Amino acid sequence: MDLNLYTAGLEQILQIDVIFFIFIGTLLGILTGSIPGLSAMMGVSILIPLTYSLSSTAGILMLIGVYLGAVYGGAISATLVNIPGTPSAVMTALDAYPLAKKGQAGRALGISTVASSLGGLFSVITLVLFAPLIANLALEFTSYEIFAIAFFGLSIMAYISPGSMVKGLISGCIGLLIAMIGADPMTGQARFTFGSIHLFSGVQFIASMVGLYGVTEVILNIEKKIQEPEKKIEVVKATRAIPSWLDIRKLWGVIARSSVIGVVIGAIPGAGGTIASIVSYAQQKKLSKNASEMGKGSLEGVSAAESANNACTGGTMITLLSLGIPGDAVTAILIGAFMVHGIQPGPTMFQENIDLVSAIFLGMVIANIFILIIGLKGARYFARLLSIPDPILNSTILAFCFLGSFAVQNSFFDVATMLVFSILGYLMVKADIPRAPLVLAFILGPLMEMNLRRSLSLAQDDLSQFIFAFVERPIAGVVLLITLITLLMPFIRKKKIFKEQLK
Repeated sequence: MDLNLYTAGLEQILQIDVIFFIFIGTLLGILTGSIPGLSAMMGVSILIPLTYSLSSTAGILMLIGVYLGAVYGGAISATLVNIPGTPSAVMTALDAYPLAKKGQAGRALGISTVASSLGGLFSVITLVLFAPLIANLALEFTSYEIFAIAFFGLSIMAYISPGSMVKGLISGCIGLLIAMIGADPMTGQARFTFGSIHLFSGVQFIASMVGLYGVTEVILNIEKKIQEPEKKIEVVKATRAIPSWLDIRKLWGVIARSSVIGVVIGAIPGAGGTIASIVSYAQQKKLSKNASEMGKGSLEGVSAAESANNACTGGTMITLLSLGIPGDAVTAILIGAFMVHGIQPGPTMFQENIDLVSAIFLGMVIANIFILIIGLKGARYFARLLSIPDPILNSTILAFCFLGSFAVQNSFFDVATMLVFSILGYLMVKADIPRAPLVLAFILGPLMEMNLRRSLSLAQDDLSQFIFAFVERPIAGVVLLITLITLLMPFIRKKKIFKEQLK
């Protein structure tokens, strides 16, 4: 084992400014997650421009802190007002809010904080152990293996998209079409640029993501405010948020088991914390001796959901760092942040940027410790954020969106790109088409196209030779087979249900 991988980043991580930005990122993430309507994707995309002037270590770790903090922050509003701040906190609300109504809001917040932090720390340990192994294996990959993995990432995202699989595929296809804009990766020929020099290098990723998530969410919030009469949110007051040792000891097994589930599901490209928390909650209900209490104010339900969705973060980072494949929509946006700082995520990072990889390992540990400290000391005060007037909140977010998009390249064309994508995002929401597949296709599309065309070139454009190459390469063949099964499963399931209905 190369201990240098775990110590090379010590010099960078122990700098005061780096620790400060990890803290700021984690705090901003918690604030973002705790406000219903905001999300980790929105927080990361809006704050990327703020990292331009920072070192790559400080900038990337700040954004990772935002990611980790936002995943935890969703539990705060789920507990105090029964509104999940993030989608992954939906299962948390089932038990946390009933506990709050019983006068145990502090206890529920304390357990969710401890479970989140421990789940996150467990996921970092898993990341440290498995990411280097996967990266070493990935260094042996050829264009065939990389194409198969990128294709798998796209297929799994469409498969687990909320709602219709067809709409998930539509979103993915839109992302692939957008990814084709710009210079051809093999010949340099302009494609779909319509004569604009601004599009020759492709659609600006950060500006498009700010529009797709940031501005779109503001538009939706304003529309919702107009359509619905003003409602006063009832905020349950929380007392002391530090849980008792007895509660933690009883829930130790639940947290450990749910953390494993979270890491495994997080490592599946496109799965995400929402699915992890649902699976973990369902599993706990099957195994619990007090299953009847779950949904009515059970600490087991809170700890299972929170440890799983936070453990998911380490799983998504495994695929990001070792393969360069985003584990979910947030890590897809993080890839853009890496590229802004001149770093290409993937197996070569472990050779070329070993100090940064080491710093990320250590920084994620620090961020999860900050979650524990901030959560236990300040969670009950975050409820005050829910009273911020919507006009002030929306105006502030819009200001960040416009400034951030312009600051990428000091270009008003990027601001126009942001506005176009905000309209696209709004229309997709109205059509009930998920946006996450578009993001992953936008990221994975060029990778898949480049390696597909390289593979076809190696096969001398002979389709039979190209297909036979996957037989000769077991890893590529198995991944491609899993991809095909993944795409066919929904149709097989529908056919089975149809046959059962005929009986």
